[in-house]
Amino acid sequence: MTKSYLTTTSESRNSLREVGQANNRFDNRRIVAFGEEKTLAQWCRDPRCKVASGTFVGRLNRGWKAERALTEPPLQGYTGKPAAKRPSKPSKPYRDYPLFAHATGRWVKKIRGKLHYFGKWDDPQGALQKYLDTKEDLYAGRIPRGKYGRGDELTVADLCNRFLTHKQHAMENGEIVCRTFYELKATTDRIIRVFGRTRLVEDLAPEDFGLLRRDISKTCGPTRLTGEITRTKAVFKYAARNELIAKSVRYGSEFDPPSKSVIRKHRASNGSRMFEAEEIRDLLDIACPQMRAMILLGVNCGFGNHDCGTLARSNVDLDRGWVHFPRPKTGIERRCPLWPETIAALQEVIANRPAPRNEADEDLVFITATGHRWHLDYTDTVGVHMKRLLETLGTKRPGVRFYGLRHAFRTVADATRDFPAARLIMGHTDSSIDDFYRERVDDERLEAVTGHVHSWLFGTDDECKS
Repeated sequence: MTKSYLTTTSESRNSLREVGQANNRFDNRRIVAFGEEKTLAQWCRDPRCKVASGTFVGRLNRGWKAERALTEPPLQGYTGKPAAKRPSKPSKPYRDYPLFAHATGRWVKKIRGKLHYFGKWDDPQGALQKYLDTKEDLYAGRIPRGKYGRGDELTVADLCNRFLTHKQHAMENGEIVCRTFYELKATTDRIIRVFGRTRLVEDLAPEDFGLLRRDISKTCGPTRLTGEITRTKAVFKYAARNELIAKSVRYGSEFDPPSKSVIRKHRASNGSRMFEAEEIRDLLDIACPQMRAMILLGVNCGFGNHDCGTLARSNVDLDRGWVHFPRPKTGIERRCPLWPETIAALQEVIANRPAPRNEADEDLVFITATGHRWHLDYTDTVGVHMKRLLETLGTKRPGVRFYGLRHAFRTVADATRDFPAARLIMGHTDSSIDDFYRERVDDERLEAVTGHVHSWLFGTDDECKS
């Protein structure tokens, strides 16, 4: 009988000892499967385990049974197989061909330190022609004019790209806000979808704009339709002002915005867009401290969602009871006396404000529980919370959101007949000649306006003094 001996070096004995100690840790996750209890690491080394350790843990966390999590193979596409090999780059059609093949599948030329793409691999002649058409402008550092279709005429896609580039520069310079840019982007997307990318701008006729108006009307009411028509005309006005087209586009009568009477009838059919005093008091009773302060600012100062989300502590003087805050939408200066209820609510918010994650938000009054600002370019956080409050009360109405507080303030404030004071608080402009000569509005007039709204809301005759 032949004996078999296992020779173990000191290094291998230490390695085995470390593995054994690792399996005996008190915080190991022990899993029972097939009538056996093992640690997670031991099961991953078991020959019955058909998946990676991360897949095994993820399945257990999702509630899978241990036997199934161990033995069920992963779905096709997640087996760790190497990705398919990319096709090899083609050679130049001839030695002096000025472009080279790029990994993205296009012919490319580097000009003035920047890559410019001219066409796909399978059309080297078309890519060369596009390069020859635009190289003079590119080498001179100019934006090349579109050369698609017939001659040098402009396509719809090229116009929309130029217009959005212009507006993006305006957004980066602070001339327009991010929300305005994305509204314009949605407008240009619709123009391209309805007219087609390669449609020549100078071929557009009034019946085409009538088709566009009908497409807009499918998803927009009269007020929104008016805005879409205005934004669409701004795109084609840009082409005419910058001499991208030889003559201005003719829209025809079918592209006229809805009349004022149509808009008034539509608003009347939707009912009042303001909150009544009882509704506001109910909202204040159930709102969290931050939303309570915002609701008070909305009815006290005529603030909107954007105003509350961007209000800085430096804009608020709680000792004197005043807020000095230029309207973010227009930059118009405005000031307003604060009610005692508003001051108390703001003091509570500032005292318990979460630490902001971004240093740029350090001066903001309102910070969410997760450390972010309330006003975001893509999400109306204030509007979302207001919607939840209205659903809780069962008073949600179409078209009535946080801005209904601003409607309520102006409606009630007009009863004082001091329209200049109400406009100053709201941040509205007065286009009359009176505004040219009016140098200031006294504090007493502003206090009288807010005091009247306070009496309407809380049912008292005492005017709010700072």
